[in-house]
Amino acid sequence: MITKHILLSASALMLTSVAFGQIKINTKSVGAAAKAVKAVTLSNDDVIAYTKEYITWMDENNPVAPDDDELAIRLRKLTENLGTYDGLDLNFKVYLVRDVNAFACADGSVRVCAGLLQTMNDNEVLGVIGHEIGHVKNTDSRDAFKSALMTSALKDGVTSQGGTAAALSDSQLGDLGEQVANMSFSRKQESAADDYGYQFLKANDVNPWFMSMAFERLVELSGDSSDGGFTKKLFSSHPDTQKRVDEMAKKAEKDGFEKPVRTN
Repeated sequence: MITKHILLSASALMLTSVAFGQIKINTKSVGAAAKAVKAVTLSNDDVIAYTKEYITWMDENNPVAPDDDELAIRLRKLTENLGTYDGLDLNFKVYLVRDVNAFACADGSVRVCAGLLQTMNDNEVLGVIGHEIGHVKNTDSRDAFKSALMTSALKDGVTSQGGTAAALSDSQLGDLGEQVANMSFSRKQESAADDYGYQFLKANDVNPWFMSMAFERLVELSGDSSDGGFTKKLFSSHPDTQKRVDEMAKKAEKDGFEKPVRTN
């Protein structure tokens, strides 16, 4: 599911090496995705079907790194053993956009933006990916997208056309895109995803200190944000980031891990 769950999108972080645009949200028609239903009876399978069409649109309307791109090669190496993980079928792509951003969808699609890869080292990126997978595993991503569908694009229901749901109109998708872009998770959900990311690193033989260090990097970047900038807006959906840095650090210390030296 596309939560557009952005960790940070720093306008101040327009490094010379990042000459990309920003991520786009869907304002076009998703098309027929599921059997005709009223929004109030939208099933989880229906949500996944709409999600797959949504991520297809996202991949078609954002610059996906080709296989021979250095960032695509890097992400492929990082995730080569993660095609299936914890009962999930996952797929990964890089968006060549400047956002310091990653999101995961309920269908198992994980998208990592160039800004994140150019800001964090490999182990910090893995921590972020683990956090996002946690939202999928905990059904946060699916439930949030379902809520967005019910309160925007499908609020009036979808009528049947030949046994399938009618294509969503541009105005419906405009409403949905706005809902998705502004979605955030509760502190409890974020904490659970943090813990999942921590365990994800351990399961992949990575020092879980990097979960704390990924958040620490975001705190450092936030100091450069200006009023109304992307950093300020997106930090509002990730409350108490410094507290989360400290919580993950304490967890790693308790488990007997030493804090590594940051390599970049």
